[in-house]
Amino acid sequence: MKAQVKVGATGELSFTVEAGQLIDFHQPGLPPVLSTPSLVWFLEHAAIAVLEPLLEPGEISLGTEIEVQHLAPTPAGLRVHCTARVVRVDGPAVGFQVEARDDRELIARGLHQRRVVRIENFARRVQAKAAAH
Repeated sequence: MKAQVKVGATGELSFTVEAGQLIDFHQPGLPPVLSTPSLVWFLEHAAIAVLEPLLEPGEISLGTEIEVQHLAPTPAGLRVHCTARVVRVDGPAVGFQVEARDDRELIARGLHQRRVVRIENFARRVQAKAAAH
């Protein structure tokens, strides 16, 4: 990394909930809402936004752990704001507190961990696993 990430650094990402991000429960009277996997994708990318400017060429950050409480439903058309705040740095491992709010309320909170690795090492590991398949 070009510089060590600081505790308290934040990344943000906002989006409007679209059809491809919804889960439909196929129950009468129950509208589709933002799916948990879609929400997690945006929370991860808020964390990526913190680390990306600090990465050296040939480095990438990988998600290694996520624990999220999805607290409230969000229908299509509402805006969601995701925030990732660095709470722990241990060498290449960085811990984040993540949170998402829609236009009305807090919809998710949790913890996320990422690790900075060399792309070539990660690619070699994946290729070796694929070759053994």
